[in-house]
Amino acid sequence: MATREMADFLRSRRDRIKPSSVGLPGGGRRRAPGLRRAEVAQLAGISPDYYMRLEQGRGIRPSPSVLDGLAQALVLNDDERDHLYRLALSLPSPPHAPAPLPPDGPVHANVRRLLDEIDPVPAYVINGRLDVLAWNRAAAVLFQDLAELPPSRRNMLRYVLADPRARAFYVEWEEVARHGLAQLRTATGRGPGDPATEALIGELSRSPWFGAWWDRQDVKGPGMGRKEYRHPVVGRISLDYIGMVLPGTPDHQFITLTAPEDGPSRAALDKLAAQPPPPKG
Repeated sequence: MATREMADFLRSRRDRIKPSSVGLPGGGRRRAPGLRRAEVAQLAGISPDYYMRLEQGRGIRPSPSVLDGLAQALVLNDDERDHLYRLALSLPSPPHAPAPLPPDGPVHANVRRLLDEIDPVPAYVINGRLDVLAWNRAAAVLFQDLAELPPSRRNMLRYVLADPRARAFYVEWEEVARHGLAQLRTATGRGPGDPATEALIGELSRSPWFGAWWDRQDVKGPGMGRKEYRHPVVGRISLDYIGMVLPGTPDHQFITLTAPEDGPSRAALDKLAAQPPPPKG
């Protein structure tokens, strides 16, 4: 069922597309950046009135073919396309899929064992709203400030946006914050109305940076990339991360952080491996 969330998402994607990038003339007076509603409708192969009602959140259930047309018209990436489908159709799990673990559910014992086995590679498990559910000794040493927090307050986004130490710790702090908010936005599509997620959003909304970035409607799923840190023990360290969805739940991600052999970041990781873990929060 088309919702206000879907309407806001469609509008945010429409506003970002230059007409010339999708083969349309860019001349004439435009009241807002991006495509007009009629242009999106034309590209998606639907009527302007139908698209207008979608952007108004007027209770329309678009078909998969309509969603495919919108995804193509709005040049959505895979994460954005999945998010659009979930907002529009509230996609259930496949009929024969095992029941997913709850987002706040326990981390499987096999996963906890794997965390310990791969130490000194820093690794941890998060849910969709970036609560840290489990981690190994190496991750606790790397994220010292986060490790000091009690488990109930141990959330990556809360730390990044609300703890002043995070701005010194992350070299590219703004990029990390915006990426985390995009992951949180994805979680709202998977579990709309979840009380814990809504409470976290309300808490984070007090950050002066939250509003503008949240209104961008960005979405991100698990992926890989590189993050740079300023660590109090080893100084600047650059690590490659990989996020993998754990079997049985779309909400638990297993994150690893590694560095190439024979480089300064690998030497820094080796030095951290010799450090005692911080006291548990």
